Amino acid sequence: MSIQAVTNLLGLYCEAMDSADFDAVGALFRDGSLCDAHGNTLVEGADAVAAFYRDSVQLHDGSPCTKHLVMNVIVDDHDDSAGTATLRSSYLVLQGLDGTMAPMITGRYRDTFARDADGWHFTERRFFVDLAGDLSHHLRFDI
Repeated sequence: MSIQAVTNLLGLYCEAMDSADFDAVGALFRDGSLCDAHGNTLVEGADAVAAFYRDSVQLHDGSPCTKHLVMNVIVDDHDDSAGTATLRSSYLVLQGLDGTMAPMITGRYRDTFARDADGWHFTERRFFVDLAGDLSHHLRFDI
């Protein structure tokens, strides 16, 4: 059952991002970090992750107007007794504004997880960007 608990975190991340619940996103990374593709830490911990997304994502009437999709999940390592897991996945982010919907960005995640007394959580998420479209209505920075 614990591998399901780990993969559920991928969906919880998407739900929280699409509802602009950046505190919930941060909570997923309570003991984790967001990193670039090379492993360089961008931010670490719940408060810093929540602030990063709050400062980075543009909202339109309180919503980012996005749909995050995570697919092609590959479990590279899962050790329930040790409470560790590593997964790879692909992502696609759609945005719907002014009656149109378009893909904005697609790429890959490499996630590591740990389990403690409070359950499973992210320890690291590495972002890999494969293709990027118009992000001008989504992010407040250039990638």
